[in-house]
Amino acid sequence: MPKELERDLGLASVLAISIGAMVGSGIFILPALALKMAGPAVVLAYVLAALVVLPAALSKAEMATAMPEAGGTYLYIERGMGPLLGTIAGIGTWFALSFKGALALVGGVPYLLLYFELPIKPVALALAAVLILVNLFGAKQTGRLQVIIVGVMLAAMAWFVGGSLGSVQTASFDGFLGSGAGGILEATGFVFVSYAGVTKIASVAEEIEDPDRIIPRGMIWSLGFTTLLYVLVVAVIVGVDPSGIVGSKTPVADVAQATMSTPGVIAVVIAAIFALISTANAGLLSSSRYPFAMSRDDLAPPTFANVSDRFGTPVTAIALTGLVMLGLIAFVPIMDIAKLASAFQILVFVLINVALVAFRESDIDYDPSYESPLYPWLQGFGVLGGLVLLTQMGLIPFVGAIAIIVGSVGWYFAYAHRNVAREGALTDAIRRGIDRRAVEETRSVCHDADKSDVLVALTEGTTAAAEERLLDVAVPVARARDGTVTVVQFDQVPDQTPLSYAESTLSEADQVFEERTATLAENAGVPVEYGEIVSHDVDRAVANVADLHGYDLLVVDESGPTFTEGLSDVLFGPNRSFDVLGVDAESLDGIERIALVDDGGPFDPEKVRIANLLATAREATIELVHGIAPDATQERRASVDQYHAEMADLCSVPTESAIVESDDDAAALVRATDDADIVVVADTGGAILRTGPGIDVAKRGNALVLHPGGDGQPGLIGRLIQRIVY
Repeated sequence: MPKELERDLGLASVLAISIGAMVGSGIFILPALALKMAGPAVVLAYVLAALVVLPAALSKAEMATAMPEAGGTYLYIERGMGPLLGTIAGIGTWFALSFKGALALVGGVPYLLLYFELPIKPVALALAAVLILVNLFGAKQTGRLQVIIVGVMLAAMAWFVGGSLGSVQTASFDGFLGSGAGGILEATGFVFVSYAGVTKIASVAEEIEDPDRIIPRGMIWSLGFTTLLYVLVVAVIVGVDPSGIVGSKTPVADVAQATMSTPGVIAVVIAAIFALISTANAGLLSSSRYPFAMSRDDLAPPTFANVSDRFGTPVTAIALTGLVMLGLIAFVPIMDIAKLASAFQILVFVLINVALVAFRESDIDYDPSYESPLYPWLQGFGVLGGLVLLTQMGLIPFVGAIAIIVGSVGWYFAYAHRNVAREGALTDAIRRGIDRRAVEETRSVCHDADKSDVLVALTEGTTAAAEERLLDVAVPVARARDGTVTVVQFDQVPDQTPLSYAESTLSEADQVFEERTATLAENAGVPVEYGEIVSHDVDRAVANVADLHGYDLLVVDESGPTFTEGLSDVLFGPNRSFDVLGVDAESLDGIERIALVDDGGPFDPEKVRIANLLATAREATIELVHGIAPDATQERRASVDQYHAEMADLCSVPTESAIVESDDDAAALVRATDDADIVVVADTGGAILRTGPGIDVAKRGNALVLHPGGDGQPGLIGRLIQRIVY
């Protein structure tokens, strides 16, 4: 049994971790840079960023009460959206937090340089080393350090705001919206990372006492407090001297020197140093839990899940994260990487909102003690707002985020993929949603009272036995909706032969066709009309007749003589309003078992209707057959069982359920249908987009192959999604 982390972080420590993670570069470094983008409206940018962060914070608070485990963002996205996206979120957020921590240390050193002549990088490296040691000693020591740091920092910032408000000039806010929406959104995206710390609480949820109460309170209180603090501090910076601090490395200190006494300036400088150190400390604390959590889920090597017997901390994960932070400080331009981290943080927050929807809509075990309000509208706003901000981040951060995604995908397939057999709640939710929609469509199709006529298309080479088989299928389908059956023999004549001449000539084959069809029509039990049509292009003639007269179903001999050399796009392509049913069977006499084989997803509703009508007419049993991988999850198996049960309720004959486990779905399904007298499958697309092996099963013979028309069929994206989730 893996070791558990000690629950010793109370509300004060949680608030300190969250506030300390936010009140750092967001106040002491970024305002001077964001001011250049948005002008005085930088104050508004901070408010907008908080509004976009709020849905993710509330979503994460809810998920944290349902899963109070170490890992935070990674954990929820992995459980909600599957191990692949979980790997991307885990690695990406780990880097993003490491980047932000390194930036905070490098950004804090210039405040030291106001009074001491020290090199930036060596001091930042020394501070990072101290924080690594503190984190190795335990979360309790880390939490206590955060409380002290945040307490000192907040006292100094209150002094800064109170001492500088009297110097604010309203004229500094003239032309408040002068930068336009583009500048404000650019600044909003830029300062977005200032609020990333609000959700760091969830990454140490396994170490929080009474998580059901403390986690949501900690997130909401810290976000509200920090937003107010940001607005006050940035408003003071803008109101005192906006032109003098644009691009400054120490904007808060610069304003303090203009408005406060020496003790006040010293207090602000100390607060800046403490705040930036606390940001780095919180970043190291939370980011180190990502490899720890990923290791416990087999997405990272097991060594990262080792917990020290002496200190109770994940020493290997902390050590690796510390080394990455040291490397960033020493060798990488931190400002550029911080922009990449901000862009990826926005993307991760978008995924967090989607993950909550996945949990709520899936049927997996999910029981949070706190629920996010205004669901799902609040999450929709978070997703839309995040995507809008992503467009404002520029090309380089976007490409960098893509590089992190590609690298994470590579790691997943190189290492993690073989270790896991899980799927996310989103996959289950999408699949069950598709199943529910298929059930409703099938119910509508099976109980549709609209009249339905069937066209049976023959060639001159169609035999009497083949025509009888086609009518055996067409008649029950038409009878169910008080429709008619029209049997047409399509004769093809050479281009040089006038159609008028061919129409006036009754061949011997035409006479044989009319005589045998008249005999078959007498015993059909439904109105049967018949005749011949001559054409130079038979395929197009068949399609034109089906479209012109509004036939819903075209029945053809799948194994007999075709109209042309193969199946043409005119008859079997997707751009048609009617379905085509190909009959490939020697005889329909004596049918007792009909196998309805999956198409890589739910059964086509029309296929279910045809199979049910045929089984009813023959007093046969329907066997519902689905193929799944041997390592399919319990959620996948449960969804198949539920779907089969709902299909059974829609059928008017006895049904049986068969779940076939095999990596070679087509071969396994063929073997599974050996006892069936006939199989019913659907050709759902081309070789690439075909969503299942059902069409391959038809090669066994004794099959009905439905070629669905374009109406009501999923498009390219729909079929790709269906292929992924099934």
